[in-house]
Amino acid sequence: MSGAPAPALLRAERLRAGYGSVEVLHELSLELRDGSLCAVVGANGAGKTTLLMTLAGGIAVRSGRVWFDGTDVSRLGPHDRVRRGLVLVPEGRRMLAGMTVEENLLVAAAAGGAAGRGRIAGLFDRFPILRTRRNLAAGSLSGGEQQMLAIARALAIAPRALLLDEPSMGLAPKLVDAIFEIIADEHARGTTILLVEQNARRALAIADHAYVMDRGRIVLEGSGAELSTHRDVVAAYLGG
Repeated sequence: MSGAPAPALLRAERLRAGYGSVEVLHELSLELRDGSLCAVVGANGAGKTTLLMTLAGGIAVRSGRVWFDGTDVSRLGPHDRVRRGLVLVPEGRRMLAGMTVEENLLVAAAAGGAAGRGRIAGLFDRFPILRTRRNLAAGSLSGGEQQMLAIARALAIAPRALLLDEPSMGLAPKLVDAIFEIIADEHARGTTILLVEQNARRALAIADHAYVMDRGRIVLEGSGAELSTHRDVVAAYLGG
């Protein structure tokens, strides 16, 4: 058996991106290996959300490249990247608030045709709370339920790489546990995941690999276990 690492499914190469005259990412490079769960941690304002939005196509690349499954997707829009299997669950969930839970899932699943619609029953099995809420407007759900729906919508597309932006933000501790269980379960099912998360301790605990961002740059990287005991990470993010 070869001990060679899995190839990079998603790769950022010297990315520069930002908003108007403000550059947020400064020649940032990282790799998300096929089948891995990779965490990105850092302080507020480090550029983590901008990174995910740029990878997903919501923010234009100023220079550098985004490679997905061996193809340069730097100039493709978000919908083209979704069709290739690169799917973002954004911060704030962004429900179709006036539509029911089931309608939200059907809209997402439509990208996969009949196969996508066929996934919905399985998603209700995995998210039983959504089954009980299936006919309620998404906007009426609690924050934790909305986060579960946001993740379920992404899974309805059958992503090859799932980008998660602060999935535990604002949730009660019990719901945080549930969200991290869902993420770990999806990773165990083989989905490649890039997780941006303020709860650095929990993120590093489940991550195969991790990066620390500061002011638009990667300043540290290593396995989740390595960074969870790194003195700078402990001091800055883990309450050491």
